[in-house]
Amino acid sequence: MNLPAGGDRARYDRATAHLDAPLAIVDLAAFDANADDLVRRAGGKPIRVASKSVRCRALLERVLARPGFAGIMSYTLAESVWLARSGFEDVLLAYPSADRAGFAELTGDPKLAAAITVMVDDPAQLELIDRSRSGDGSQEVRVCLELDTALHLLGGRVRVGARRSPLRDPAGLAELARTVRARPGFRVVGIMGYEGHVAGVGDALAGRPLRSRAIRLMQAAARKELAARRAEAVRAVRAVVPDLEFVNGGGTGSVQQTAAEDSVTEIAAGSGLYVPRLFDNYTSFRGRPAALFAQPVVRRPGVGVVTVLGGGYPASGAAGADRLPEPYLPQGLRYDPQEGAGEVQTPLLGSPADDLLIGDRVWFRHAKAGELCERFEALHLVEGDRVTATVPTYRGEGRTFL
Repeated sequence: MNLPAGGDRARYDRATAHLDAPLAIVDLAAFDANADDLVRRAGGKPIRVASKSVRCRALLERVLARPGFAGIMSYTLAESVWLARSGFEDVLLAYPSADRAGFAELTGDPKLAAAITVMVDDPAQLELIDRSRSGDGSQEVRVCLELDTALHLLGGRVRVGARRSPLRDPAGLAELARTVRARPGFRVVGIMGYEGHVAGVGDALAGRPLRSRAIRLMQAAARKELAARRAEAVRAVRAVVPDLEFVNGGGTGSVQQTAAEDSVTEIAAGSGLYVPRLFDNYTSFRGRPAALFAQPVVRRPGVGVVTVLGGGYPASGAAGADRLPEPYLPQGLRYDPQEGAGEVQTPLLGSPADDLLIGDRVWFRHAKAGELCERFEALHLVEGDRVTATVPTYRGEGRTFL
């Protein structure tokens, strides 16, 4: 677990004393240190930044200006178009889209068509794109094929991993590559495989040694199986598309393991820049919490209790306590089990509450990286004990893509 540094609370309070809470910050020293650590772990392979984990153009620009980072992995077609029109020249859309208007815009603009690569795992997606083409439809669409990375056990009766692409076998991936190649107006340029059951699942759960051990055993088996299958899939697709440009894999939690695969040419990562609380429980790396939000104390209901404004910002995924923000500073506060994190107010329990006054701040860490930016219009960038810039999030620029 990332334990808070003793001076961070005072430093963040000083830096933002002129601002009213609720507010969100990014500690630039931590952000940059995390970026350096991702590059180190990638071992020379470029890192494609997952925009859904950042959701702030200024910070995307900052990290992409650093050695070791190249390109964006986006999450919707509308976002991809917006980023490309903003000057980002290499945007890989990580999910298939049914955005007909977006495809019409993409296929009608040579600049967009050159900058954006779309995700495909089914011929029906090609049909949708063709029906959406605008103008003379002559723009070639760059296509990435997605490989299902899930681990299948007991003859396929047990599945471990996200339900994403239907393309599991190398032969199936190669067959789709042939389908795309035979269809005018499309070109296969890449392969992607996101091993979320390795990259996005912590293997050192506090107080749960047996479960942690089971996760490590599962992940070791998953890495071994996937490395062999991914290498075979890449060979099969390269036999169809010899000039394949990239093979993308990984995620923050598996950077060094995925980078060790010869068949992978680039790594995807984004959460490791902010290091939200879901990324505390890994044996392979330790990041520095860089993104936090502050809620003001507005009530003191009794001894050992304060109430802050709002704070009920649960993260996506299967519902559970791990999806809630974590009261971080001052250390030692916890939720009231009868109320949890509330929509408009959140009671917090613990002895540190008695030292908090009306108007003081409680600093929280969100569970999943970029989702914090859906709650705030701006991020205040902190260097030392000063806010040196305030930059808009996607939301602050009027962009809510999902």
